[in-house]
Amino acid sequence: MKVNIKRNGKKDQLTYYVFATRNEMGEYAARDVGNKLVKLQQNQEEIRMVFAAAPSQNEFLQYLIGDDRINWNQIIAFHMDEYVGLDKEAPQLFQNFLKERLFTKVPFKEVHLLDSSNENEVERYSQLLQKQPIDIVCLGIGENGHIAFNDPPVADFEDKEVIKKVELDDICRQQQVNDGCFSQIGEVPLFALTLTIPTLLSAKYMYCMVPGSTKRQAVTQTLNGPISTECPASVLRTHENAYLYVDQDSFGDE
Repeated sequence: MKVNIKRNGKKDQLTYYVFATRNEMGEYAARDVGNKLVKLQQNQEEIRMVFAAAPSQNEFLQYLIGDDRINWNQIIAFHMDEYVGLDKEAPQLFQNFLKERLFTKVPFKEVHLLDSSNENEVERYSQLLQKQPIDIVCLGIGENGHIAFNDPPVADFEDKEVIKKVELDDICRQQQVNDGCFSQIGEVPLFALTLTIPTLLSAKYMYCMVPGSTKRQAVTQTLNGPISTECPASVLRTHENAYLYVDQDSFGDE
């Protein structure tokens, strides 16, 4: 299938692409990530990747696992955040989301899961992440502009931590209901573990997939607002190898 880019451009250092549909968005983003992986796997024994867990990533992940050029047994996988307090079998746990759609679908070299029930998890996972540089982060943007679970009240562009425990704001928790992950806001956990913004930005390449009309304000602020923790995703404009993929619904009619 030929994917047509409706619009593309650059805002500061962030390159963005607009597609008619979220399916086209996911296919094109997966192709770009696949192309980068093919190049990296020719020169590196290991590739370290961080993945987001959200419905916004579904099409991207579906196309990515179908790319037969990728040598998955060179890839070490992490995920960027996790709820605190859910049962280990809960489908809403991000590790379970990614197991179902990615981690059990292709033969990774290693998969490192965030265990939010472990009281020493911040230290353990931080050490794993810091062993070697992160090559690729695949992420989304929340309705409040968050990246990972760095909501505006807790986002810190100069954070000294690798991972931290955060309290989720109400907009973030309501988004989980809007996405169909929970039936009501009272079911959404109050706390989560998240990679901090400097940890995400340390990646050599960042690929950000953001479909849907509920994300329109966040996308507008990311591209056109000030670079500020009021819209944490705006910091993507400071990264020299960051790419944003949106559909017409999230981009709007401008």
